[in-house]
Amino acid sequence: MVRSRLLAGLFYATAVLGAAGCAAPGTERVDGAAHAVEVARGVYILQGVPGEVDTVTLGRNGNAGFIVGPTGVLAIDTGTSYRHGRELLAEIARITDRPIRRVLITHTRQEFLFGAMAYRERGIPIAMHREAAHLMAARCETCLKTLRRVLGEEEMRGTTTFKADLEFDTAHDLDLIGRPVRVLYFDHSAGPGDIAVLDEQTNTVFAGGLLDWQRIPDVQDSDLAGWHRALGALRAMPIERIVPGHGPLAGREAIDAVERYLSQLEARVLELLEKGAALSEVPDATALPDFKDWDQYETIHRRNASVLFVREERLHMLD
Repeated sequence: MVRSRLLAGLFYATAVLGAAGCAAPGTERVDGAAHAVEVARGVYILQGVPGEVDTVTLGRNGNAGFIVGPTGVLAIDTGTSYRHGRELLAEIARITDRPIRRVLITHTRQEFLFGAMAYRERGIPIAMHREAAHLMAARCETCLKTLRRVLGEEEMRGTTTFKADLEFDTAHDLDLIGRPVRVLYFDHSAGPGDIAVLDEQTNTVFAGGLLDWQRIPDVQDSDLAGWHRALGALRAMPIERIVPGHGPLAGREAIDAVERYLSQLEARVLELLEKGAALSEVPDATALPDFKDWDQYETIHRRNASVLFVREERLHMLD
């Protein structure tokens, strides 16, 4: 397990640091927050941009969103930096003057976390699952240092680590904004403490780390058996639309697509393990043509293959 975590961290840091300054000539820098788009009545997405965390995308790769009810607003995820968080808040204010009652952080990835202090300074409580909060405390100081190196001090000015105001352990209903919202938790799945948020009026789910769409999902923190169970639970729900962690608005087809990716990845890695492949061979030998056009295929997918290979190798050694 220690070897798996160390290698996973190494692959992650290498991918992020290697992205700095790699913009193609003529590519314009992203400035400002995404424009809020209403995808169902009172449900809005602020869509991130494709690509790496770098000086072009400014790390604005993850989706954020919010739900407007009769008595207030529930915000979902906070962006990559204090500056990004302020931009998201300004976009919410452009849509409604109702108070933001709470912000939920769906999972422990940098593009969903580090805008939180912009919310806290306005007195908005920050809530996340206890296990996600523990993971954040264990490693996000390092993540923040990496972001400062990649994006620069000016872009990250005012961005700090934080402790959630509210931590929870189980799925639960929220009675905060005058419309029914449910926080979904399926145990350790895509990551420890990963949650989804279901707006029950419109059957719209903010899937967080559980589902990316047209982007390779990241297995670094996953329990794959738990992730498959979580996808099965989502499939059984009357969901009509999905706001993924990354990528455009999706339908139920995103559940099947992520399930298929994980299954193909596992099968190919196990095949290589049985053949006695070396770890150095794995990234090139784990091609999945069905997903070659998905964002981050050349980076996250290759890292996924190596991380999973090391994990499975260790399990085989213990058998």
